[in-house]
Amino acid sequence: MMLWPAIAAVAAINVLFKAAGPTTLGGRELPRPVLRMIAMLAPALLTALIVVEVAGPRWDDFDWTIAAGLGGALGARLLRAPELPAILCGVAVTAALRLVL
Repeated sequence: MMLWPAIAAVAAINVLFKAAGPTTLGGRELPRPVLRMIAMLAPALLTALIVVEVAGPRWDDFDWTIAAGLGGALGARLLRAPELPAILCGVAVTAALRLVL
């Protein structure tokens, strides 16, 4: 049973990383390029997670129904639909294609 020691180690490392930033920076401001890079990390990670979910971890089992659902959600957002209805639109497109195919 190595699960709980591993969880404790990850939690401790997480706390150390979170404490390292304020400790090393103190009250200084970060440079603008660093702030821009930090702002782009979340969308980049979200995009990577979506690509891995759609294409598979080895890019060998691409699911067209999920890609079409993402397109439906994107189209709804481009038409200025709120997030939840856009997500529901993507789910409906995916479910309909899976039902038909």
